[in-house]
Parts: sequence; C-alpha cells; structure tokens
Amino acid sequence: MRPTDLPLIRTLSEPALHPDGSLAVVAVTRPDLDADAYVGQLWTVPLTPAAGAPRRLTRGFRDTSPRFSPDGRLLAFLRAQPGGPPQVYVVDSGGGEPVQVTDRTLGVSGFQWSPDGASLAFTSREPEQGRYGTVEGRGAAAEAPRRITTWKYTQNGLGYSLDRPQHVFLVDVPDVTAEPVVQPAPGADGPAEPRAVVAEPRRLTDVPTDHGPIAFAPDGSLVVVAAVHPGHDDDLRGDVLLLTWDSATDTGGTDLKVDAAELVGPDADLAVAAVEVAADGTLYLLGQDVGAGGRDFVARNTALYAVDGVGSGVGSGAGSGVGSPRRLTDPEDLDLGGPLVVTPDGVLAVAGVRGTQQLVRVAPDGAVTPLTSGDVVVSGSASTSGPADGATPATTVVTFGDPGSYGDLAVVEPDGLRRLTDFSAELRDAGVTTPAELTVQGRDGYPVHGWVAVPAGEGPHPTILMIHGGPFAAYGVGLFDETQVLTDAGYAVVYCNPRGSASYGEAHGRAIRHAMGTVDLHDVLDFLDGALASDARLDPDRVGIMGGSYGGYLTAWTIAHDHRFAGAIVERGFLDPDGFFGTSDIGSFFGAEYVGTDPAAVAAQSPQAVAGQVTTPTLVLHSEQDLRCPLSQAERYYATLKRGGVDVELVVFPGEDHELSRSGRPRHRLERFDVVLDWWQRKLPVVG
Repeated sequence: MRPTDLPLIRTLSEPALHPDGSLAVVAVTRPDLDADAYVGQLWTVPLTPAAGAPRRLTRGFRDTSPRFSPDGRLLAFLRAQPGGPPQVYVVDSGGGEPVQVTDRTLGVSGFQWSPDGASLAFTSREPEQGRYGTVEGRGAAAEAPRRITTWKYTQNGLGYSLDRPQHVFLVDVPDVTAEPVVQPAPGADGPAEPRAVVAEPRRLTDVPTDHGPIAFAPDGSLVVVAAVHPGHDDDLRGDVLLLTWDSATDTGGTDLKVDAAELVGPDADLAVAAVEVAADGTLYLLGQDVGAGGRDFVARNTALYAVDGVGSGVGSGAGSGVGSPRRLTDPEDLDLGGPLVVTPDGVLAVAGVRGTQQLVRVAPDGAVTPLTSGDVVVSGSASTSGPADGATPATTVVTFGDPGSYGDLAVVEPDGLRRLTDFSAELRDAGVTTPAELTVQGRDGYPVHGWVAVPAGEGPHPTILMIHGGPFAAYGVGLFDETQVLTDAGYAVVYCNPRGSASYGEAHGRAIRHAMGTVDLHDVLDFLDGALASDARLDPDRVGIMGGSYGGYLTAWTIAHDHRFAGAIVERGFLDPDGFFGTSDIGSFFGAEYVGTDPAAVAAQSPQAVAGQVTTPTLVLHSEQDLRCPLSQAERYYATLKRGGVDVELVVFPGEDHELSRSGRPRHRLERFDVVLDWWQRKLPVVG
C-alpha cells in the first residue's frame, strides 16, 4: 500500500439488520483525495447468495449510521452534505428518495427509533445564541467573550463545548409517501412565507451538560447518560436517567413536560459508555469503575452491568423501585466495548483479547460465550430476535476487519464467520503485507506480545520500532495503513503491546500507573531486540523509532535513554506533564492519574525533563488544533532539542486535531505520509 492508495481504505459502520433477517445495511466510507473529505453511501447486503449481490442503496455525499424502524418498513440514517453537518433522513427500506427529518445548526450525533416507530430521539448540540452560526454574518472572531468557571470546557476535535452542550430531542417520523413540500412563489405583495421542510423537534433535556448515549425502554420512556450530579465537573462518573412524559399531552409542539428519574447515580462510581434496555425492562450498561474518588480511570476495563425494573410506564413515575447496578462480567480479565445488542439469550458486546476484538454473548447470569475467534477485529453487530417458539435461531451479523480487510460484513455461524462482502479487494490488489505474530520474553521474564511486518526481499531491511498511543490502547491484527505504507517503502516494522496496553487484563494496563517510562520502556526495547534476533531480514544496525500520543511520549523518553536509533518521529506527544495540566482538554485529571502530582515523581517520568539527553535526529510532528496534546507540548520540546544542537525539525499541520493520522483531511493524511517517508529516507535510507 502506498500513500496514494488511501482512497482504497473502506470502513464499515455498525450493521443494521432487517427484522426478518433477510438483509443488512451498512455504511461504507472512504477518504476521497479529490473532494478532500470522507465520502460514502449505504449498501444493502442480502444474507443469502440467492438473494443477489451487495448493492449501493443511497447516493448521498456521506451517508452513515443506518437503523431500521422496528417494523422494518423504514430506514433512518445520517446524511452530511459537503461542508455541512450530518442530519437525520428516512427512506423506504425498499429504496426511494430519502426524506429529511432534522435541520440542526450543528448537526446530529446519534439517534434511536421509538418502540412504536412513530418518532425518533436524537442527540444534537444546542449552540448558545450569538455563537456558531446562529447569527448570519457573525463570525467566531466577533462573538462575545466566554466566562469559564469549570475544569471541562473544551474537547479535542470540537473546540469549546461549554456553550454548545449536547441535548436530547424528539421528532415525529415524516410520511415518506406524502407529497414533498413545495415553496410558494412570490406574489404581488412580495415574497411568500417559506414553508417548513422539517418538523420542529421537542427538546427533552435542559441541564447544560452533554447528554448521550440514549436508548428507548419498551414503554417509550427514554434512558440517557448525562453527568448531572453535584461535583460532576471534577470527576469522571456518569449518571443514567430515565426521561418520561405524558404522551396524551404530546401534541407535537415544542413544549413538552419531561420528568427525569435517576437510575444510576454517582454512588455507583461508574463512567458509563453505552446503554440498552431489554424487552423485560432490564437496563444493560457498559461501565468503567472509576473508584471512590471518581477519577481512577487508568487501565480500568469496562464491564457489563444490569439494572432491573426500568421502564414501568410512561408518565407513571418510571424509574421508581429500580435496583442497583449488578455487575455481570469481571473487568480484571475481560474488557468489553459496544455496541450493545440485546437478544433473547443475552447481550452481545465486543471483547478486546490480545490485539483482537471478539463478539461475545453475556447471559443474564453473567456467563460469557465467545461467538467469534481468531484474527478478527469486530467493530459492530446486529441480531434478529428470532421467532417466539425458538424453532429457528436468531440471525447475527458483524462488521469486522482482519489481516486482509479494513472492514467487511459477515454472518456469525457455529463454524465461524460467513463473509458477505469484500470491500478491501482493490487494496489487496495494490499490495499488502501480512505481519507475523511474535512473543518475546522480556528482561524480567514478562512476555511481550506483538507483530513484525517485513517487506519483500531478503534484506537486511532498515527496521522501525513503532509505538501505539493510549497508553491503554492496543495494536491489533487488522489491516493498518501505517504498517502497510512503511513496508511498501522498504522498512521492516516492529510493533507490540507493552505493559500499559489494553486487551491483556487490568494488571497489564495498570503496571505503568505512576511509573511511566519504566517497564513499558523495557518491553518495547526487549521486543525490538527479540525481533531483530529472530529474523535475519531485519538489520540490527539500522533502526528507527516512532510513535504518536503516548507513543510520542515513549519515543521521546526512549531516545533520551537509548542512542542506537538513526532517527525518531515524535508525533502529537504527551511530552511535558507540567504543561499538560491546564492546557489539554483532559489535563485536569489525566496527568495526575498517570504520573501523579509529586513534582519529583512527575519530573522522573517527563520527556521534557530529560530532553537535554537526546542526540537522535528527531522529527516533531503535531497538529495546530490538537487539544488533547496541545501544540505547546511539541513546540517546547522542539525548542529544547534545537537549543541542545540536536538535528531536529518541527512540522505542524494547520486545522488538524489529535486525530490527524486516523481521520484528518485526506490530503493532509497523504501529506503526512509524504513527510514521514521523506524523513526516513533522509535519516534511515532504503538501499536499492
């Protein structure tokens, strides 16, 4: 894969499965270099070959997030026009012209069908009047000053958030067979009053904090996650609320009296990531135990919890008499992620396991059954309920990646996945490398698990040690553009999941809490040495090192202590814990939990504090609008190296945030690869 092959990367949304189990719909999205944007449409995929081949269902600029109505008659999705935010549309599931449902200034982030299919609940940011385009012709530079009294007021990729909180809204589903709205022509007295194209939604929440995710209960009440408890600005806990209203008085107007009952409060000490409600009123949620202080998030695996008695009746005090959250899975060894899918036999979730992501089913009693295995990265699932008599098993589909695919759709069957699509065929034709799995025994006997990707030819090849971000994240078995581009250019790539990483249990992840740059440094270096010793095609005398975010941290830390590398790339790094506090969008808690607050201990884990020891030629790569690891982290580090006489360069991408390498503008992603390859060709050239 070459940098110019970026448009061949096709990723899939969570699948939507028709209630009768006959077909699924997925959004297929790709970067487009000509449009310098991400484009994509919805595809319909029959589940049996006899029903035909996958086909494009919609033709929008960027159509995502498909969801069937409960009866399967309609399909709702998000559509973004060029330069515009996503809005909800609905279309007949058999095809036709989509009908617009929302027209929100800042767009829609997510939505859910009501149980009766008559309405949609959605989340959307509500801008403060006078800001964010609410007054035509008034730009951001002319807005009034912001008065800030909270810790949390910005978000990476968004900017200021305190004056545009995310709220929950309810809107009626339009009749897709009705005559479209036609605007009247001007009359003799002047222009006519324009007719509304979309219905005005009813806002269900009013506390000025972010709300979501959301899920409907069977009786039509709505579960929503929002931090509304006293002190929520200073902790990571989430509250789960049940919103109810009297449907008899809901006439479709904007005024709607809503009651909010607490289902899960701050005493549960949970950061809540996802919610779903079963037909019997059991609320299932994914939660991370953040401890009695509400901030201990480091390497805390996410578990599945259940709350009984939710949704006892709209307008009748629903939420009263509900039970406390019951933990169903053990977070020490099992880390779960969404989406949650409720089935008659239990709840489907995704488990991170040694660099893979597997679909599992958790029974009501907590028993866990793996439904997939092997080298797969499951990203979403959907399942039919199956007939009431249980004569035919439910149908389950997943979207997944593997060593040869960025994303495809498959049916889950007893003997494995039955693949239905092949959206990465063109990319494989362009050329991909399959990495080899490797486990190395570290200096203290600890096993370090990872992969080695080797380009074509006998070598010896220059070798790059690549370090992931997080730290509580993981490299995996799926196709990875970073590895593919480097191997195509002639570099062997060595990458692993050192202590501090996810998908190996909490103890593995928490090993570097208040001890960054210790065993994690040993693990990556020991894995590199093990890889070099195991394969003669890797050149031990020509090695480089690179990483982003936490990987930028560990790269900068490594080159201050090990001077073997011909070059280094420090990208979007957590480099100066002192400067991180008060500048990062997570600065109020991240550094305190990972490196502590004692000045001497912080300095003992700070790459900035040891930057004077660096002699390795270093490229410092950063994004101008990075609020996670602010640009000042890179600027100070670069200046320190330059003052010390190090061969150092700083490259800053305008308009990009912390996600440049993953979801930045397509042309910037291409230019980033050009910068990276140019640096390595100068400092670690490929011969021949």
